[in-house]
Amino acid sequence: MSAITQGIKTGVKFKTRSRNYLIYLMIFMGLVAIMDQYLSTIKTTAIPYILKEYNLDASQFSILEAGYLAFTFFIFLLNGLNDLIGRRLSILILVAIMGFAALGIVFSTPTIHAFMIMYTLAIFATVSNMWTIPISEEAPAEKRGKYIALVYIIGLIPLQALLPPLLIDKLGLDWKWMYGVMFIFMIPLLVMWFYMKETSRFQLIQKERREGTRKNHFFGLGVISKQDIRYIAISSSIWLSWLVYQFFYFWAGYYFMTIKGFTLGQWSIVLLASLILAMAGGYLSGWIMDRIGRKPALIVGCIGLALILVVLGFGQGILLPIAAAVTGFFTSFTYTWIVVYVPEVFPTERRGACMGWTTTIARISYVIGPLLTGLCLKLFPTMEWFWVIGGLVILLPIGIVYFFNPSETKKKELEEIEVAR
Repeated sequence: MSAITQGIKTGVKFKTRSRNYLIYLMIFMGLVAIMDQYLSTIKTTAIPYILKEYNLDASQFSILEAGYLAFTFFIFLLNGLNDLIGRRLSILILVAIMGFAALGIVFSTPTIHAFMIMYTLAIFATVSNMWTIPISEEAPAEKRGKYIALVYIIGLIPLQALLPPLLIDKLGLDWKWMYGVMFIFMIPLLVMWFYMKETSRFQLIQKERREGTRKNHFFGLGVISKQDIRYIAISSSIWLSWLVYQFFYFWAGYYFMTIKGFTLGQWSIVLLASLILAMAGGYLSGWIMDRIGRKPALIVGCIGLALILVVLGFGQGILLPIAAAVTGFFTSFTYTWIVVYVPEVFPTERRGACMGWTTTIARISYVIGPLLTGLCLKLFPTMEWFWVIGGLVILLPIGIVYFFNPSETKKKELEEIEVAR
């Protein structure tokens, strides 16, 4: 049976979930995270095939991508659904968008523009990070960082390294099935969704709205506070920096296969090692955040990532794939701060809306990133200094934390965080 816990700020009771339900929720949200991470990062392997299919060069694709991904500025509409219709229905919509967009890439992309429409729709869903909200609201305070990190780690199961060689080399399928396989993956998730409950905290919000003690809002308009705006600015600027760096990371497959002469199979082994270490990085980051704090974990991750990117650019021989693998570790280590801190720092009644505006501002990176990487590819065609620039970008969050000093949230209940901000 579920225990009853006293809400700290609201003064009303909310249920804490059973251990079995939390395990189910972590697995389910982790599988949703797999779809998210896979569709976000499979481009790392798919880029050479995209360029060949549509007769583009690298900088042309980057410029085209910047234009189409400007559509992701409207992500606040998807995130805002969490506060309008609830977490449960919003997750269903998220999974459906990702799955059907993946299928569309297989069957409806004869031209580059048709491909970019489906690709943008898939990326639009992945940028929401909505899968972090249910586990953030249901997890116990002292283990919230660990639980969210575990969900993120499940999302890092390295399907993007394992599936392309199987689909293309073994089964002889078209490269577009790198994306289309996520439609098949969606089907069991739809079955699992039926067992998901609305989060206890949002159920209280719904009850208060029905009683007239808390008003409804649309996308946070009229209820977002000055403190919300401050943390939207802090969170979005750090997230933006990480996402701009990620556009550099997306060119790793091109770097290894086109510049360094690795085969798809060889690159897939490097990517697999990178993703395995990414799982370790995500877990260690979550552990450090619960033991030492959110800010120290972010700073350590950014410094480590910047240093290893220099090695990736100038390393030779066996050092090169080792650097790529360690890059995966620190990429995940830094991103874990985002998936833990961003959902927990906003109040429950407007968490979806605040995350929506945070992700909307951060999506400026979806224009800056392709344009910056396109420029760097022109300036540094052999890509040594390309990676150094990426390292400089990922150091920006350290400056943001130093100057704005966001509140430490380690081991605090969500209601405590709201008061202490």
